Amino acid sequence: MHSTAEDRTLLPEHREEIAELRSFLDRTPAAVEPALLRGPDGSTHSLPSEVYEALMVVVSALAEGKAVTVAPVNTTLTTQEAADLLGVSRPTFVKILDEGGLAYSRPGRHRRVLLSDVLDYKEKRRSQRRRGLDDLVRMTEDSGLYGD
Repeated sequence: MHSTAEDRTLLPEHREEIAELRSFLDRTPAAVEPALLRGPDGSTHSLPSEVYEALMVVVSALAEGKAVTVAPVNTTLTTQEAADLLGVSRPTFVKILDEGGLAYSRPGRHRRVLLSDVLDYKEKRRSQRRRGLDDLVRMTEDSGLYGD
């Protein structure tokens, strides 16, 4: 069964409880002992540090009102899911694929892309925009267009 990004997306529905949890986590010092998870039956299990760190990231984002999608890095996305992640239209994303901007597979009639590749592409785009803005600021400063 193909699970969509929407199936793994958490929306900040319990904002007050999430804010309280974030406040608790922010106040809790990093401990030598692992954090514990308590199940509905009262049993506890220690959390590996990477699970605790993931929990911290999720709680922080939800507390800021952001939706969070949890998916393994090797997850494949549809072109629509990838376009949504990048904040572009599906036709624009397909054009990126056609121009060789991202690798994709075509297991059937539809293209699929790896989540990891989409995230790498997103980071490269962000870096390029940042460098472009830095260049623009530098040119503006060199031209004396910034006043004191």
